[in-house]
Amino acid sequence: MTQRNGDSGTRDRSLQMDSSGVREQANGKDQKLEGGNINQDPEEGVEKVGGGPQGSAPMPGAVVAPDGGWGWVVLVATILVLALTLAFPSCVGIFYTDLQKEFQATNSQTSWVPSIMTSVLHAGGPFSSALVERFGCRATVMLGGVLSGFGMAASSFTNSITELYITAGIITGLGFCFSFQAAVTILGHYFVRRRTFANAMSSTGTALGLCTLPILGHYLNTELGWRGSFLVLGALLLNCCVCGALMRPLGPRRPRGQPLMPLKQPDGGGGGGGGGGTRQSKSRGRALCASLGASLRKHMAFDLFRTNLHYRVYSIGITWMMLGFVVPLVYLVPYATDNGMERSEAALLLSILGIINIIVRPPIGLLFNLPWFKGRHIYVFSSALLVNGLSNSICCLGADFPVLVVYVVMYGLSMSVVGSLMFTVLMQTVDMSAFPSALGLLAVMESVTLLIGPPLAGILVDRTGQYFHMFLVCSFVVASSGLYLMVSFYVLGQRDKKSAPKGQPLAVTDQDVSTQCQYSSVPTDGAKTQSEDHSA
Repeated sequence: MTQRNGDSGTRDRSLQMDSSGVREQANGKDQKLEGGNINQDPEEGVEKVGGGPQGSAPMPGAVVAPDGGWGWVVLVATILVLALTLAFPSCVGIFYTDLQKEFQATNSQTSWVPSIMTSVLHAGGPFSSALVERFGCRATVMLGGVLSGFGMAASSFTNSITELYITAGIITGLGFCFSFQAAVTILGHYFVRRRTFANAMSSTGTALGLCTLPILGHYLNTELGWRGSFLVLGALLLNCCVCGALMRPLGPRRPRGQPLMPLKQPDGGGGGGGGGGTRQSKSRGRALCASLGASLRKHMAFDLFRTNLHYRVYSIGITWMMLGFVVPLVYLVPYATDNGMERSEAALLLSILGIINIIVRPPIGLLFNLPWFKGRHIYVFSSALLVNGLSNSICCLGADFPVLVVYVVMYGLSMSVVGSLMFTVLMQTVDMSAFPSALGLLAVMESVTLLIGPPLAGILVDRTGQYFHMFLVCSFVVASSGLYLMVSFYVLGQRDKKSAPKGQPLAVTDQDVSTQCQYSSVPTDGAKTQSEDHSA
């Protein structure tokens, strides 16, 4: 018994030394791991870096991707966050006419409200990435909930359309950005083997918001007016804080015998160091600002845009697509009400769009998670963009309720595929360690076209007095982006096949392994006991 206890204590101390050694080696092997071989075990969802033999037990200090467990709670929280953030700008159209009458604004001026909100939602990507690196995903999601709730509550007290640009556009949009991007980032770390399914399920949050927010907004607008509605919606957005609290971070596996809390180092300042404390706080403030600035430059990912051709092509295609992708959602309700449709029926159109997404996205996630679709997601994605763009031309046939129902059905089906695969394709294009920076730069690029898209459409409507031309332009923009992505990735795929040496398989595109952590499966209690017996 004494000998066994002594062996166990020695083994515990060696595990602690191995854990610290792994953390030291991880910092010096970043460049090495990027070019290393990636071996994937499809049965366990384990991806291991390096070409040497791997044991069945995870490395000490490895970050475990559960692919389940608490990950399902994180998935539900992400769905709710996306329902409250991504879907919200499209539902501002419910209050479009009231804002126009309240501030005596044109279509172009009013459209700047959802346009700025959506643009800031994407343009704040680098700031969100810096906050995630500094404070973690949980704190960033909760900060976003506070900002968005405060912005919408403050919007109810505005006296001009310019003030609404600041409160509903900038402040609320920035809060949406923090919550949305941090939630998507932590979900990518909780799921590896089931990532396609998890992304598809999380994208149903947008559909859930499109299904419920228009009806809620119409009811609140009828009972309380647009000011009271904005106040209630601000309180509703605070639920992002609750969702963020559920997103506990994934940490390295703690070796047995390691203390739960690190011992605090004794302070050497003493009791009478008032001046030293002031200087220390100033130096800490400068260090924090310098760190945030460096993180901001790092997460713009210009080097990735320059060196990764697949990411560059994908970013350009998505940026062009966003010029016309969300515009029909902004103008659908004004288009219907301007042609004599009741506002309740116009709100029902957005709800039908959300219901279609809720029904379609889960089976789409299961379908596209099949092995046959591996490497073909980009072609399915670009085909859905082509269909989505062509569906906008249906609105040119008329503004009757049956015609617009057919339109939202076609738009909803293609939108489901686009929303389910957008982040999946991006995760397959870049390494997961670079995903926050890649998402941040892509979001900034998107924000430019998202900002100018609705106002340009509003100018077109104001000058022509018709919505016909606006829907045609959106149809051309989105369909051409789908064709561009389809042809470009086909050409790149053929080039990669020709450049690959004979007999050597092509590089794996699903780069799920971070250069600073290793994903591994969670061993069962029985496996742990058996491993301990063998080591003893």
